[in-house]
Amino acid sequence: MIPREASSSLLTLAKGFPIVAVTGPRQSGKTTLVRAVFSDKPYISLEEPDKLELAAGDPRGFLRNFQDGAVIDEAQRFPALFSYLQVIVDEKKKPGLFILTGSQNFGLLESLSQTLAGRVAVVQLLPFSISELVLAGILPHELSDVLFQGLYPPLYDRDLAPAQWLANYVMTYLERDVRNLLRVRDLGLFQKFLRMCAARTGQLLNLSALAADCGITHNTAQSWLSVLETSYIIVLLRPHHRNFGKRLVKSPKLYFTDTGLAAWLLNVQGPDHLAVHPLRGGLFESLIVGELLKSRFNRGLASNLYFWRNNLGDEIDVLLDQGTRLVPVEIKSGETVHADIFKGLLKWRKFTGDSDSPAHVVYGGDEALSSRGVDITPWRETARAIKN
Repeated sequence: MIPREASSSLLTLAKGFPIVAVTGPRQSGKTTLVRAVFSDKPYISLEEPDKLELAAGDPRGFLRNFQDGAVIDEAQRFPALFSYLQVIVDEKKKPGLFILTGSQNFGLLESLSQTLAGRVAVVQLLPFSISELVLAGILPHELSDVLFQGLYPPLYDRDLAPAQWLANYVMTYLERDVRNLLRVRDLGLFQKFLRMCAARTGQLLNLSALAADCGITHNTAQSWLSVLETSYIIVLLRPHHRNFGKRLVKSPKLYFTDTGLAAWLLNVQGPDHLAVHPLRGGLFESLIVGELLKSRFNRGLASNLYFWRNNLGDEIDVLLDQGTRLVPVEIKSGETVHADIFKGLLKWRKFTGDSDSPAHVVYGGDEALSSRGVDITPWRETARAIKN
């Protein structure tokens, strides 16, 4: 098993909460992680029909088999179980008793918040981070290879071609989850919607235009987009509310949590195509936004990522809201450092009047640099160099 950065967070949270839940997209490594970290606990998957039938038919009898706790995989398949877990953990008052996993964030978190509030800690697990693959010594050397392959674990522990695995991932997991949540009848139309979303990665979201291009209603597009977000397929980066005297753009920016999936949906045929692909910059932004998110999620923290843009077109790709200060991060896919990469950050400092605050540029090159009070970070070192 490739070591996961979330392991230490799980162990820490299990010392303070009776229940720890791990959620994230399918195939992000949730089951492998919890079985490794909590190897002393019995494991049950509610994906197995017989186990689900046992739990649903006699919840008390089912849980009586696990007096010292258990790992319950795909727990969102029987949310009524959470009420029985509440009674058990309140009686035993023992930390780290049950570990839950779930792939449908909306269904899992809604049930947890209603039934187990105050008793459960949540860790969101996305696919591998760049830093995890660096430590394991298996990160592809070329940026284009990483953008094309993406970071889903099965592509690093099995001999699989990205296009083959991703095609089956969309068919067997993503479309199944969408059917369960939305009962979509025309899966071809939904896949067209997915591809249209991929074509907008790194861009401001115009929901009306997206719906029109797909031939669906605005409400349908909103519903489908919500499911993609709660299933961890996309991230909608919201604009920060700080105005600084200029009217702000209020639309979110759309990113994919995995660039390999986005590249497959864009019909990219190989890493070489990404060298001149018009969406290379958007895919690179998705990669770095994903790294910053993983840095937070792996520590058991919520996202603190925003972007900033005013009506004049002045923009900061990512703002890290650290409570007492906002840290700007610009993301540039080029391998060369030139004067233009500082323009947005210099304007930001002028607007805020804070010339001494930290500022970062993440770029597609290999050398760490510093200039004009800005840290210039290679893409491989994003999480190490930028503390959010």
